[in-house]
Amino acid sequence: MESNKHVSKAAGAVSGMTLLSRLFGFLRDMVIAMAFGSSASADAFFVAFRIPNMQRRILGEGAVTAAFIPVFAETLTQKGESAAWKFTSNLFNILFVILSAASLMILIFSPAVITVFAPGFLDEPGKFELTVKLTRWMAPYLFFIGLAAFCMGILNSLKVFALPAATPILQNVSMIVSVLVIAPLMDEPIMGLAIGVVVGGALQFLVQLPAVFKKGMSFERTLNFKQEEVVKVARLMGPVVLGLAVYEVNIMIDTLIASLLPGGSISYLYYGNRLVQLPLGIFAVALGVALLPTLSGQAAKGDLKELVQTIGFSIRLILFVTIPATVGLIILREPIINTLWERGEFLASTTEGTAIALLYYSIGLCAYSGIKIIAPAFYSLQDTKTPAKIGIYSMILNTVLNLILMGPLQHGGLALATSLAALFNVALLIYYLRKRLGLMGGRKILRSTLKMSSAALVMGVVTYLCRENFFHVSDPISIRLFVLTACISAGILVYALISHFTRNEEWHFLLDLRKKKQISA
Repeated sequence: MESNKHVSKAAGAVSGMTLLSRLFGFLRDMVIAMAFGSSASADAFFVAFRIPNMQRRILGEGAVTAAFIPVFAETLTQKGESAAWKFTSNLFNILFVILSAASLMILIFSPAVITVFAPGFLDEPGKFELTVKLTRWMAPYLFFIGLAAFCMGILNSLKVFALPAATPILQNVSMIVSVLVIAPLMDEPIMGLAIGVVVGGALQFLVQLPAVFKKGMSFERTLNFKQEEVVKVARLMGPVVLGLAVYEVNIMIDTLIASLLPGGSISYLYYGNRLVQLPLGIFAVALGVALLPTLSGQAAKGDLKELVQTIGFSIRLILFVTIPATVGLIILREPIINTLWERGEFLASTTEGTAIALLYYSIGLCAYSGIKIIAPAFYSLQDTKTPAKIGIYSMILNTVLNLILMGPLQHGGLALATSLAALFNVALLIYYLRKRLGLMGGRKILRSTLKMSSAALVMGVVTYLCRENFFHVSDPISIRLFVLTACISAGILVYALISHFTRNEEWHFLLDLRKKKQISA
Protein backbone atom coordinates (compact mmCIF):
# COMPACT_ATOMS: atom_id res chain seq x y z
CA MET A 1 0.00 0.00 0.00
CA GLU A 2 1.43 3.39 -1.08
CA SER A 3 0.49 5.22 2.13
CA ASN A 4 2.27 2.56 4.20
CA LYS A 5 5.43 3.11 2.17
CA HIS A 6 5.26 6.87 2.61
CA VAL A 7 4.75 6.53 6.36
CA SER A 8 7.58 3.99 6.66
CA LYS A 9 10.03 6.11 4.67
CA ALA A 10 9.21 9.22 6.67
CA ALA A 11 9.47 7.25 9.91
CA GLY A 12 12.82 5.91 8.74
CA ALA A 13 14.14 9.44 8.25
CA VAL A 14 12.96 10.47 11.72
CA SER A 15 14.24 7.23 13.27
CA GLY A 16 17.73 7.69 11.84
CA MET A 17 18.08 11.16 13.29
CA THR A 18 16.41 10.13 16.54
CA LEU A 19 18.80 7.20 16.89
CA LEU A 20 21.76 9.54 16.50
CA SER A 21 20.18 11.92 19.00
CA ARG A 22 19.56 9.14 21.52
CA LEU A 23 23.15 7.90 21.17
CA PHE A 24 24.34 11.39 22.03
CA GLY A 25 21.78 11.33 24.82
CA PHE A 26 23.34 8.21 26.27
CA LEU A 27 26.76 9.80 26.01
CA ARG A 28 25.32 12.79 27.83
CA ASP A 29 23.90 10.56 30.56
CA MET A 30 27.23 8.73 30.87
CA VAL A 31 28.98 12.06 31.44
CA ILE A 32 26.32 13.20 33.95
CA ALA A 33 26.40 9.83 35.74
CA MET A 34 30.20 9.91 36.08
CA ALA A 35 30.15 13.49 37.36
CA PHE A 36 27.13 13.39 39.69
CA GLY A 37 25.86 9.77 40.07
CA SER A 38 22.80 9.57 42.32
CA SER A 39 23.94 12.38 44.64
CA ALA A 40 21.70 15.05 46.18
CA SER A 41 22.74 17.53 43.48
CA ALA A 42 21.78 14.97 40.79
CA ASP A 43 18.35 14.49 42.39
CA ALA A 44 17.94 18.29 42.48
CA PHE A 45 18.87 18.65 38.81
CA PHE A 46 16.60 15.83 37.62
CA VAL A 47 13.61 17.37 39.42
CA ALA A 48 14.39 20.85 38.07
CA PHE A 49 15.04 19.55 34.56
CA ARG A 50 11.91 17.40 34.60
CA ILE A 51 9.70 20.49 34.52
CA PRO A 52 10.94 22.04 31.22
CA ASN A 53 11.82 18.63 29.79
CA MET A 54 8.24 17.49 30.25
CA GLN A 55 7.16 20.44 28.10
CA ARG A 56 9.72 19.44 25.48
CA ARG A 57 8.27 15.96 25.19
CA ILE A 58 4.67 17.10 25.23
CA LEU A 59 5.18 19.93 22.74
CA GLY A 60 8.08 18.58 20.72
CA GLU A 61 6.69 15.09 20.34
CA GLY A 62 3.04 15.75 19.77
CA ALA A 63 0.83 18.57 20.98
CA VAL A 64 1.92 21.37 18.65
CA THR A 65 2.04 19.12 15.60
CA ALA A 66 -1.19 17.32 16.51
CA ALA A 67 -3.11 20.60 16.79
CA PHE A 68 -1.31 22.59 14.09
CA ILE A 69 -0.90 20.12 11.21
CA PRO A 70 -4.62 19.35 10.59
CA VAL A 71 -5.53 23.06 10.72
CA PHE A 72 -2.58 24.10 8.53
CA ALA A 73 -3.44 21.41 5.96
CA GLU A 74 -7.09 22.43 5.98
CA THR A 75 -6.23 26.14 5.57
CA LEU A 76 -3.74 25.39 2.81
CA THR A 77 -6.32 23.33 0.91
CA GLN A 78 -9.32 25.59 1.36
CA LYS A 79 -7.84 29.12 1.50
CA GLY A 80 -4.48 28.84 -0.21
CA GLU A 81 -0.82 29.26 0.66
CA SER A 82 -0.97 32.96 1.53
CA ALA A 83 -3.68 32.43 4.15
CA ALA A 84 -1.86 29.43 5.60
CA TRP A 85 1.33 31.40 6.14
CA LYS A 86 -0.54 34.41 7.54
CA PHE A 87 -2.15 32.13 10.10
CA THR A 88 1.25 30.54 10.88
CA SER A 89 2.95 33.91 11.44
CA ASN A 90 0.15 35.07 13.73
CA LEU A 91 0.34 31.85 15.75
CA PHE A 92 4.12 32.22 16.05
CA ASN A 93 3.66 35.69 17.58
CA ILE A 94 1.03 34.42 19.99
CA LEU A 95 3.25 31.56 21.13
CA PHE A 96 6.14 34.01 21.56
CA VAL A 97 4.08 36.04 24.04
CA ILE A 98 2.61 33.05 25.89
CA LEU A 99 5.94 31.23 26.25
CA SER A 100 7.65 34.41 27.47
CA ALA A 101 5.00 34.78 30.17
CA ALA A 102 5.21 31.11 31.12
CA SER A 103 9.00 31.27 31.50
CA LEU A 104 8.68 34.38 33.65
CA MET A 105 6.09 32.68 35.86
CA ILE A 106 8.39 29.69 36.39
CA LEU A 107 11.23 32.06 37.26
CA ILE A 108 9.17 33.93 39.86
CA PHE A 109 7.27 31.02 41.38
CA SER A 110 10.00 28.35 41.39
CA PRO A 111 9.73 27.70 45.17
CA ALA A 112 6.01 26.96 44.87
CA VAL A 113 6.57 24.77 41.81
CA ILE A 114 9.22 22.67 43.55
CA THR A 115 7.05 22.40 46.66
CA VAL A 116 4.37 20.82 44.47
CA PHE A 117 6.63 18.54 42.43
CA ALA A 118 9.10 17.48 45.14
CA PRO A 119 7.53 18.02 48.58
CA GLY A 120 10.02 15.58 50.13
CA PHE A 121 12.80 18.13 49.51
CA LEU A 122 11.29 20.48 52.08
CA ASP A 123 12.89 18.40 54.82
CA GLU A 124 16.32 19.06 53.26
CA PRO A 125 16.66 22.88 52.95
CA GLY A 126 19.93 22.77 51.02
CA LYS A 127 18.54 20.35 48.44
CA PHE A 128 15.34 22.36 48.11
CA GLU A 129 17.18 25.66 47.60
CA LEU A 130 19.47 24.11 44.98
CA THR A 131 16.46 22.71 43.08
CA VAL A 132 14.79 26.13 43.10
CA LYS A 133 17.98 27.78 41.84
CA LEU A 134 18.36 25.24 39.04
CA THR A 135 14.71 25.68 38.03
CA ARG A 136 15.14 29.45 37.78
CA TRP A 137 18.25 29.13 35.65
CA MET A 138 16.50 26.74 33.29
CA ALA A 139 13.25 28.75 33.02
CA PRO A 140 14.22 30.27 29.60
CA TYR A 141 14.39 26.73 28.22
CA LEU A 142 10.57 26.71 28.25
CA PHE A 143 10.56 29.65 25.84
CA PHE A 144 13.13 28.27 23.42
CA ILE A 145 11.85 24.70 23.32
CA GLY A 146 8.26 25.85 22.81
CA LEU A 147 9.20 27.83 19.71
CA ALA A 148 11.44 24.99 18.53
CA ALA A 149 8.45 22.64 18.80
CA PHE A 150 6.32 25.00 16.74
CA CYS A 151 9.00 25.15 14.03
CA MET A 152 9.00 21.35 14.10
CA GLY A 153 5.23 21.35 13.55
CA ILE A 154 5.55 23.68 10.56
CA LEU A 155 8.28 21.60 8.93
CA ASN A 156 6.50 18.29 9.62
CA SER A 157 3.31 19.62 8.05
CA LEU A 158 5.35 20.21 4.89
CA LYS A 159 6.76 16.65 5.13
CA VAL A 160 10.20 17.84 6.32
CA PHE A 161 11.15 15.40 9.07
CA ALA A 162 14.92 14.91 9.28
CA LEU A 163 15.99 18.40 10.40
CA PRO A 164 13.50 18.72 13.31
CA ALA A 165 14.36 15.19 14.45
CA ALA A 166 18.08 16.04 14.44
CA THR A 167 17.90 19.17 16.60
CA PRO A 168 17.95 17.34 19.97
CA ILE A 169 21.52 16.34 19.08
CA LEU A 170 22.48 19.97 19.69
CA GLN A 171 20.82 19.80 23.12
CA ASN A 172 22.82 16.74 24.10
CA VAL A 173 26.12 18.14 22.81
CA SER A 174 25.51 21.37 24.70
CA MET A 175 24.90 19.51 27.95
CA ILE A 176 27.97 17.31 27.48
CA VAL A 177 30.18 20.34 26.90
CA SER A 178 28.65 22.09 29.91
CA VAL A 179 29.54 19.17 32.22
CA LEU A 180 33.09 18.83 30.90
CA VAL A 181 33.96 22.52 30.46
CA ILE A 182 31.61 24.81 32.39
CA ALA A 183 30.75 22.72 35.48
CA PRO A 184 34.35 22.51 36.79
CA LEU A 185 34.51 26.32 36.76
CA MET A 186 31.37 26.78 38.88
CA ASP A 187 31.23 26.96 42.69
CA GLU A 188 28.23 24.61 42.40
CA PRO A 189 29.21 22.33 39.44
CA ILE A 190 25.63 21.21 38.72
CA MET A 191 24.82 24.82 37.74
CA GLY A 192 27.03 24.39 34.68
CA LEU A 193 24.68 21.68 33.50
CA ALA A 194 21.73 24.06 33.80
CA ILE A 195 23.53 26.52 31.51
CA GLY A 196 24.01 23.74 28.96
CA VAL A 197 20.26 23.00 29.01
CA VAL A 198 19.33 26.61 28.16
CA VAL A 199 21.97 26.94 25.41
CA GLY A 200 20.82 23.64 23.90
CA GLY A 201 17.19 24.79 23.84
CA ALA A 202 18.15 28.03 22.07
CA LEU A 203 20.14 26.11 19.45
CA GLN A 204 17.20 23.79 18.72
CA PHE A 205 15.04 26.80 17.92
CA LEU A 206 17.59 28.83 15.96
CA VAL A 207 18.75 25.99 13.71
CA GLN A 208 15.18 25.39 12.42
CA LEU A 209 14.28 29.03 11.86
CA PRO A 210 16.07 29.45 8.48
CA ALA A 211 14.35 26.35 7.10
CA VAL A 212 10.94 27.69 8.18
CA PHE A 213 11.59 31.04 6.46
CA LYS A 214 12.84 29.24 3.35
CA LYS A 215 9.55 27.32 3.17
CA GLY A 216 7.56 30.54 3.08
CA MET A 217 6.93 31.99 6.54
CA SER A 218 7.73 35.63 7.25
CA PHE A 219 7.36 37.85 10.31
CA GLU A 220 4.18 39.90 10.38
CA ARG A 221 3.05 42.44 12.96
CA THR A 222 -0.11 40.59 13.88
CA LEU A 223 -1.35 39.34 17.22
CA ASN A 224 -4.90 38.21 16.59
CA PHE A 225 -6.08 35.80 19.25
CA LYS A 226 -9.51 35.65 17.60
CA GLN A 227 -8.30 34.46 14.18
CA GLU A 228 -10.46 31.51 13.12
CA GLU A 229 -7.54 29.12 12.64
CA VAL A 230 -5.90 30.14 15.92
CA VAL A 231 -9.14 29.50 17.82
CA LYS A 232 -9.37 26.08 16.21
CA VAL A 233 -5.76 25.24 17.14
CA ALA A 234 -6.37 26.40 20.72
CA ARG A 235 -9.51 24.28 20.92
CA LEU A 236 -7.65 21.22 19.65
CA MET A 237 -4.41 21.79 21.53
CA GLY A 238 -5.84 21.95 25.05
CA PRO A 239 -7.10 18.36 25.10
CA VAL A 240 -4.11 17.21 23.02
CA VAL A 241 -1.71 18.46 25.68
CA LEU A 242 -3.59 16.51 28.33
CA GLY A 243 -3.85 13.41 26.16
CA LEU A 244 -0.17 13.32 25.22
CA ALA A 245 0.97 14.47 28.64
CA VAL A 246 -0.37 11.40 30.43
CA TYR A 247 2.90 9.48 30.31
CA GLU A 248 4.93 12.55 31.27
CA VAL A 249 2.57 13.57 34.05
CA ASN A 250 2.69 10.02 35.38
CA ILE A 251 6.48 10.26 35.44
CA MET A 252 6.18 13.59 37.24
CA ILE A 253 3.87 12.03 39.82
CA ASP A 254 6.47 9.28 40.22
CA THR A 255 9.09 11.97 40.87
CA LEU A 256 6.88 13.72 43.41
CA ILE A 257 6.27 10.53 45.36
CA ALA A 258 9.87 9.38 44.91
CA SER A 259 11.00 12.51 46.75
CA LEU A 260 9.37 10.89 49.81
CA LEU A 261 11.42 7.69 49.36
CA PRO A 262 15.08 7.08 50.26
CA GLY A 263 17.73 9.26 48.58
CA GLY A 264 18.66 8.23 45.05
CA SER A 265 15.15 7.03 44.12
CA ILE A 266 14.60 9.94 41.75
CA SER A 267 17.88 9.25 39.99
CA TYR A 268 17.05 5.54 39.64
CA LEU A 269 13.75 6.42 37.97
CA TYR A 270 15.41 8.97 35.70
CA TYR A 271 18.12 6.59 34.47
CA GLY A 272 15.64 3.72 34.04
CA ASN A 273 13.25 5.93 32.10
CA ARG A 274 16.09 7.11 29.86
CA LEU A 275 16.74 3.56 28.70
CA VAL A 276 13.07 2.95 27.93
CA GLN A 277 13.02 6.21 25.98
CA LEU A 278 15.56 4.82 23.47
CA PRO A 279 13.25 2.40 21.60
CA LEU A 280 10.26 4.61 22.37
CA GLY A 281 11.86 7.64 20.75
CA ILE A 282 13.54 5.90 17.84
CA PHE A 283 10.52 3.91 16.72
CA ALA A 284 7.23 4.92 18.35
CA VAL A 285 7.69 8.69 18.43
CA ALA A 286 9.25 8.62 14.95
CA LEU A 287 6.36 6.62 13.52
CA GLY A 288 3.82 8.84 15.28
CA VAL A 289 5.42 11.99 13.85
CA ALA A 290 5.42 10.54 10.34
CA LEU A 291 1.91 9.11 10.71
CA LEU A 292 -0.04 12.27 11.57
CA PRO A 293 0.36 14.12 8.21
CA THR A 294 -0.69 10.97 6.31
CA LEU A 295 -3.71 10.34 8.55
CA SER A 296 -4.71 14.01 8.37
CA GLY A 297 -4.64 13.86 4.59
CA GLN A 298 -6.75 10.70 4.54
CA ALA A 299 -9.24 12.19 7.00
CA ALA A 300 -9.49 15.42 4.99
CA LYS A 301 -10.37 13.36 1.89
CA GLY A 302 -12.88 11.31 3.85
CA ASP A 303 -11.01 8.10 3.03
CA LEU A 304 -11.68 6.35 6.34
CA LYS A 305 -11.08 2.86 4.93
CA GLU A 306 -7.52 3.82 3.95
CA LEU A 307 -7.07 5.53 7.33
CA VAL A 308 -8.09 2.37 9.20
CA GLN A 309 -5.70 0.24 7.14
CA THR A 310 -2.85 2.67 7.83
CA ILE A 311 -3.53 2.56 11.56
CA GLY A 312 -3.67 -1.25 11.62
CA PHE A 313 -0.42 -1.49 9.69
CA SER A 314 1.28 1.03 12.02
CA ILE A 315 0.20 -0.91 15.11
CA ARG A 316 1.65 -4.14 13.70
CA LEU A 317 4.85 -2.40 12.64
CA ILE A 318 5.46 -0.85 16.07
CA LEU A 319 4.70 -4.14 17.86
CA PHE A 320 7.24 -5.86 15.58
CA VAL A 321 9.90 -3.64 17.16
CA THR A 322 8.71 -3.08 20.73
CA ILE A 323 7.91 -6.70 21.67
CA PRO A 324 11.54 -7.88 21.23
CA ALA A 325 12.80 -4.57 22.65
CA THR A 326 10.81 -5.22 25.83
CA VAL A 327 12.27 -8.72 26.18
CA GLY A 328 15.78 -7.47 25.50
CA LEU A 329 15.61 -4.62 28.01
CA ILE A 330 14.32 -6.91 30.75
CA ILE A 331 16.94 -9.62 30.22
CA LEU A 332 19.91 -7.32 29.62
CA ARG A 333 18.95 -4.52 32.00
CA GLU A 334 21.85 -4.97 34.42
CA PRO A 335 24.57 -5.53 31.76
CA ILE A 336 23.34 -2.46 29.87
CA ILE A 337 23.34 -0.22 32.94
CA ASN A 338 26.66 -1.61 34.19
CA THR A 339 28.36 -1.09 30.83
CA LEU A 340 26.93 2.33 30.07
CA TRP A 341 27.07 4.08 33.41
CA GLU A 342 28.76 2.18 36.27
CA ARG A 343 31.86 4.29 36.82
CA GLY A 344 32.82 7.38 38.82
CA GLU A 345 29.96 8.38 41.13
CA PHE A 346 27.64 5.80 39.56
CA LEU A 347 28.10 2.90 41.97
CA ALA A 348 27.01 -0.76 41.89
CA SER A 349 24.15 0.14 44.24
CA THR A 350 23.00 2.73 41.68
CA THR A 351 23.06 0.05 38.98
CA GLU A 352 20.90 -2.20 41.14
CA GLY A 353 18.36 0.54 41.84
CA THR A 354 18.23 1.61 38.19
CA ALA A 355 17.78 -2.00 37.03
CA ILE A 356 14.68 -2.32 39.22
CA ALA A 357 13.20 0.83 37.70
CA LEU A 358 14.03 -0.34 34.17
CA LEU A 359 12.41 -3.74 34.75
CA TYR A 360 9.06 -2.24 35.67
CA TYR A 361 9.16 0.56 33.08
CA SER A 362 9.90 -2.00 30.34
CA ILE A 363 6.65 -3.82 31.04
CA GLY A 364 4.77 -0.85 29.61
CA LEU A 365 6.94 -0.23 26.53
CA CYS A 366 4.40 -1.60 24.04
CA ALA A 367 1.68 0.48 25.70
CA TYR A 368 3.74 3.71 25.65
CA SER A 369 4.42 3.09 21.96
CA GLY A 370 0.81 2.25 21.19
CA ILE A 371 -0.33 5.58 22.62
CA LYS A 372 2.05 7.40 20.27
CA ILE A 373 0.51 5.55 17.31
CA ILE A 374 -3.20 5.50 18.18
CA ALA A 375 -3.58 9.02 19.58
CA PRO A 376 -2.72 10.65 16.19
CA ALA A 377 -5.68 8.79 14.67
CA PHE A 378 -8.02 10.74 16.95
CA TYR A 379 -6.18 14.00 16.26
CA SER A 380 -6.38 13.52 12.48
CA LEU A 381 -10.16 13.26 12.93
CA GLN A 382 -10.02 16.46 15.06
CA ASP A 383 -11.21 14.51 18.07
CA THR A 384 -8.98 15.57 20.95
CA LYS A 385 -11.47 15.10 23.77
CA THR A 386 -11.51 11.30 23.81
CA PRO A 387 -7.75 10.89 24.43
CA ALA A 388 -7.98 13.65 27.05
CA LYS A 389 -10.73 11.87 28.98
CA ILE A 390 -8.83 8.60 28.86
CA GLY A 391 -5.73 10.49 29.99
CA ILE A 392 -7.49 11.75 33.09
CA TYR A 393 -8.63 8.23 34.01
CA SER A 394 -5.07 6.95 33.49
CA MET A 395 -3.54 9.63 35.71
CA ILE A 396 -5.98 8.82 38.49
CA LEU A 397 -5.18 5.11 38.17
CA ASN A 398 -1.45 5.83 38.17
CA THR A 399 -1.69 7.88 41.35
CA VAL A 400 -3.74 5.21 43.15
CA LEU A 401 -1.33 2.45 42.06
CA ASN A 402 1.64 4.59 43.16
CA LEU A 403 0.26 4.83 46.67
CA ILE A 404 -0.48 1.09 46.75
CA LEU A 405 2.82 -0.14 45.28
CA MET A 406 5.35 2.34 46.73
CA GLY A 407 5.31 0.54 50.08
CA PRO A 408 6.22 -3.01 49.02
CA LEU A 409 8.25 -2.15 45.88
CA GLN A 410 9.64 1.32 46.71
CA HIS A 411 10.66 3.18 43.51
CA GLY A 412 10.03 -0.01 41.49
CA GLY A 413 6.37 0.25 42.45
CA LEU A 414 6.23 3.75 40.97
CA ALA A 415 7.64 2.51 37.66
CA LEU A 416 5.23 -0.43 37.63
CA ALA A 417 2.28 1.89 38.30
CA THR A 418 3.28 4.00 35.28
CA SER A 419 3.37 0.90 33.07
CA LEU A 420 0.00 -0.40 34.27
CA ALA A 421 -1.58 3.02 33.75
CA ALA A 422 -0.18 3.11 30.19
CA LEU A 423 -1.63 -0.34 29.45
CA PHE A 424 -5.02 0.87 30.69
CA ASN A 425 -4.67 4.00 28.55
CA VAL A 426 -3.89 2.22 25.29
CA ALA A 427 -6.63 -0.38 25.84
CA LEU A 428 -9.26 2.35 26.16
CA LEU A 429 -7.88 4.23 23.14
CA ILE A 430 -8.21 1.11 20.99
CA TYR A 431 -11.72 0.43 22.31
CA TYR A 432 -13.03 3.91 21.49
CA LEU A 433 -11.26 4.09 18.12
CA ARG A 434 -12.77 0.76 17.10
CA LYS A 435 -16.15 2.00 18.29
CA ARG A 436 -15.81 5.01 16.00
CA LEU A 437 -14.19 3.48 12.91
CA GLY A 438 -15.27 -0.16 13.10
CA LEU A 439 -13.01 -3.16 12.64
CA MET A 440 -9.30 -2.35 12.42
CA GLY A 441 -7.92 -5.73 11.42
CA GLY A 442 -7.78 -7.06 14.96
CA ARG A 443 -7.39 -10.69 13.88
CA LYS A 444 -4.48 -9.80 11.66
CA ILE A 445 -2.87 -7.85 14.49
CA LEU A 446 -3.40 -10.78 16.87
CA ARG A 447 -1.87 -13.31 14.45
CA SER A 448 1.15 -11.07 13.92
CA THR A 449 1.49 -10.48 17.66
CA LEU A 450 1.55 -14.22 18.38
CA LYS A 451 4.27 -14.73 15.76
CA MET A 452 6.28 -11.83 17.14
CA SER A 453 5.90 -13.00 20.73
CA SER A 454 7.03 -16.53 19.84
CA ALA A 455 10.07 -15.19 18.02
CA ALA A 456 10.83 -12.81 20.90
CA LEU A 457 10.58 -15.68 23.41
CA VAL A 458 13.22 -17.70 21.55
CA MET A 459 15.30 -14.56 21.19
CA GLY A 460 15.00 -14.02 24.94
CA VAL A 461 16.29 -17.52 25.70
CA VAL A 462 19.32 -17.04 23.45
CA THR A 463 20.03 -13.60 24.91
CA TYR A 464 19.74 -14.92 28.47
CA LEU A 465 22.17 -17.76 27.78
CA CYS A 466 24.65 -15.33 26.21
CA ARG A 467 24.41 -13.05 29.23
CA GLU A 468 24.83 -15.81 31.78
CA ASN A 469 27.76 -17.46 30.04
CA PHE A 470 29.78 -14.54 28.73
CA PHE A 471 28.99 -11.28 30.58
CA HIS A 472 30.93 -10.65 33.80
CA VAL A 473 30.87 -7.35 35.66
CA SER A 474 34.52 -7.79 36.68
CA ASP A 475 35.76 -7.77 33.07
CA PRO A 476 37.34 -4.62 31.59
CA ILE A 477 34.91 -2.16 30.01
CA SER A 478 36.05 -3.02 26.48
CA ILE A 479 35.25 -6.72 27.04
CA ARG A 480 31.89 -5.94 28.64
CA LEU A 481 30.96 -3.65 25.74
CA PHE A 482 31.95 -6.30 23.20
CA VAL A 483 29.99 -9.05 24.99
CA LEU A 484 26.92 -6.82 25.44
CA THR A 485 26.99 -5.93 21.74
CA ALA A 486 27.35 -9.61 20.86
CA CYS A 487 24.38 -10.56 23.09
CA ILE A 488 22.19 -7.90 21.48
CA SER A 489 23.33 -8.87 17.97
CA ALA A 490 22.65 -12.55 18.62
CA GLY A 491 19.17 -11.73 19.84
CA ILE A 492 18.40 -9.55 16.81
CA LEU A 493 19.71 -12.23 14.46
CA VAL A 494 17.56 -14.96 16.03
CA TYR A 495 14.46 -12.72 15.95
CA ALA A 496 15.09 -11.78 12.31
CA LEU A 497 15.63 -15.40 11.21
CA ILE A 498 12.49 -16.66 12.93
CA SER A 499 10.48 -13.74 11.49
CA HIS A 500 11.82 -14.55 8.04
CA PHE A 501 11.04 -18.25 8.10
CA THR A 502 7.62 -17.80 9.70
CA ARG A 503 6.75 -15.33 6.90
CA ASN A 504 6.12 -12.40 9.21
CA GLU A 505 4.45 -9.76 7.04
CA GLU A 506 6.03 -6.77 8.78
CA TRP A 507 9.53 -8.24 8.41
CA HIS A 508 9.07 -8.89 4.71
CA PHE A 509 7.56 -5.43 4.22
CA LEU A 510 10.69 -3.85 5.72
CA LEU A 511 12.90 -6.10 3.60
CA ASP A 512 11.07 -5.09 0.42
CA LEU A 513 11.25 -1.45 1.39
CA ARG A 514 14.99 -1.77 1.94
CA LYS A 515 15.50 -3.49 -1.41
CA LYS A 516 13.56 -0.82 -3.28
CA LYS A 517 15.57 1.89 -1.52
CA GLN A 518 18.83 0.24 -2.57
CA ILE A 519 17.61 -0.11 -6.18
CA SER A 520 16.51 3.54 -6.35
CA ALA A 521 19.85 4.62 -4.87
